[in-house]
Amino acid sequence: MRKRLALAGTVAALAATVLLAGGALRNSGEPAAAGPLVAGPTGDRLEAGFAAGDTAGLIRSLQDKLRSEPDDSRSFTLLGLAYQQRARETGSADFYSRSDRALRRSLALAPRDPLTLGALGSLALARHDFRRALALGRRAQRLAPYSARNYGVVGDALIELGRYEQAFRTFDRMAELKPSLGAYARVSYARELLGRPRAAEQAMNLALDATGGQPEPTAWTHTELGKLAFAQGQVGKAGRHFRAALRAFPGYAFALDGLARVEAADGHLERGVALASQATEQTPLPQFVATLGDLQLAAGRQREARDQFALVGAIEQLLRANGVRTDLEIALFNVDHGRRLRQSLVSARRAHRERPSIEADDVLAWALTRNGHCQEALGYSRRALRLGSLDASKFFHRGMIERCLGRSDAARGWFARAIDTNPHFSLVWAPVARRYAS
Repeated sequence: MRKRLALAGTVAALAATVLLAGGALRNSGEPAAAGPLVAGPTGDRLEAGFAAGDTAGLIRSLQDKLRSEPDDSRSFTLLGLAYQQRARETGSADFYSRSDRALRRSLALAPRDPLTLGALGSLALARHDFRRALALGRRAQRLAPYSARNYGVVGDALIELGRYEQAFRTFDRMAELKPSLGAYARVSYARELLGRPRAAEQAMNLALDATGGQPEPTAWTHTELGKLAFAQGQVGKAGRHFRAALRAFPGYAFALDGLARVEAADGHLERGVALASQATEQTPLPQFVATLGDLQLAAGRQREARDQFALVGAIEQLLRANGVRTDLEIALFNVDHGRRLRQSLVSARRAHRERPSIEADDVLAWALTRNGHCQEALGYSRRALRLGSLDASKFFHRGMIERCLGRSDAARGWFARAIDTNPHFSLVWAPVARRYAS
């Protein structure tokens, strides 16, 4: 999702005008949010999901400190957060297990520390254990009701559990307590889910102002703005944001991955392959590896693409071994690529029970369609579109369902809507949508 930092005064003054699900942010007259639960910038940056300088060096420093002060709960919490950041930086899932051990040690020393509970909630989010994340976030909320950061954990979990009205109210409260990068970014995501891309961009621009010019938060926010633009077919605009992200933070893997898609959309497949290769070499996350494989496949490099697709499976096994639930993401990857379709349907059903969001609705609908269960798929597709999201992939999936059911006119309408929304929504399926829309 989205993240946080300090605000300029003009941004804070605009907080009262930010709208989410149609209502203004509330002014309850309650006390202002408490200060950071970790003194100094290190804990604040780590909890926001950004590096606090040299993350590997910070880990070594904290480990040294804990050897001489083994009962320092706060250092264990910082170490747990640093391990989570290192997982984001390297793509190495074993850092999640290390984070778990450090945070459990901290909680044993200080069972009612809201920062530790919130950090455990963030870890549960990263592992896609959203019910646990919700429970931990709410425990932290009760202990520190005016700390905005705990509302982020709760709201993120509610989104993934499909409880959208509660999630939107939680994000409103977060922004009310502390207008920040994290709050504005979550408001932006809510607006995107509701099919309001311009309003989502406005909130993300407030988030950009809130970065304070810090390199990694600036790069992250430009990358999110690039994704927003690309999702609406604005390729040039997306490219400008991804390039701005790379100027702010050279080598930023998430921006490299986005720019690879832009180059492919502009017809520069080999440039896209080169950029995607850089992203995977730096941070071998499954989504980056899948992008590289799709680009290689589009460029006619089938053998290399097969190697990348096999690597996705190997990474998935490592993630599972470190407590990350990957059923939904791997089901989507396999269904998109025609791999293990029956097994993927089982995985999609299991994932839907665990996280009944519109994303899970859509993946299950697509898995059902690819297995020939199109009437059942129709109901899940309707649920996936219930918020009004302008998502070309969801429109395409609905078109394939209608086509499977023999409703040619309806199918063409959905394919056209997918292409109108974003003609480059998928390296694999956008060409199919263009062919079927005509």
